[in-house]
Amino acid sequence: MNDLDETRTFRLSTNLLGNGYVECISDSTLTAIRDAQPEEMRGLAPEVPVLEGEGRARIGRFGWKSQHASLVSFSADAYVNEMGITSPLFLDENTSSGNFVGFGSGYDPLPEPDNDGTDVEAFALFIRSTKAPPRGPITDDVRLGQKVFEEIGCAVCHVSPIVTAAPGTPINGGAFIVPSALGSKIVRPFSDFLLHDIGTGDGIPIQPTPEFAETANKMRTAPLWGLRARNRLMHDGFSFTKNEAIQRHDGQAADVRDAFNALDDTEKAQL
Repeated sequence: MNDLDETRTFRLSTNLLGNGYVECISDSTLTAIRDAQPEEMRGLAPEVPVLEGEGRARIGRFGWKSQHASLVSFSADAYVNEMGITSPLFLDENTSSGNFVGFGSGYDPLPEPDNDGTDVEAFALFIRSTKAPPRGPITDDVRLGQKVFEEIGCAVCHVSPIVTAAPGTPINGGAFIVPSALGSKIVRPFSDFLLHDIGTGDGIPIQPTPEFAETANKMRTAPLWGLRARNRLMHDGFSFTKNEAIQRHDGQAADVRDAFNALDDTEKAQL
């Protein structure tokens, strides 16, 4: 990178466990969560194309910008951007410092796509089969902490529980049918999967197009399931403790942060 590079940021990998349930949350559930939020904290539900569903729009939920709505689209993106493997959904190699390095350039000996899409489908199926991160022991302190969590406003965005769509529901532009293993299930991700401006945005929109300009400084509400297994927090990994992560909440979350800071030490520990 050099001083002329305009797009750079730090990003942690997101959790994949339990994302099959997230995929099966209906759009109407997410918009209902959004509409129930106070106006000053209301999230953005970006509609993004489902690549395997002929580009039909669905509310995004995967990635730090909720830039994908289906696990096949999300997986195909990861294949090309993390491993450089093209597929029918992402046919073009990324450039290297702006230079073409695909087939015919002398760098890539094979024509695109590198994979016929079966690997991407298998990876999406694997993610759908994973269990959601379980909660730890539910003690009296945990119950009191959750009560405080809800009272000071954390649960406005870190939503729990959520019920997935009924089995048999077509989603992803009709490309996937909600199976009985994932349908009508109560999940507790502690997220609304919407985008919010809490002062940590990196200026990078979902796409550099006018319809996504509003997403530039908004980030997806991080699901808190599995939080106890992480030692680096927030989208950039720059927070090493839960308190550090909370103190970085500004913008739409400033009042909730201030309410946390007003708690006594016992209440903070319980939360």
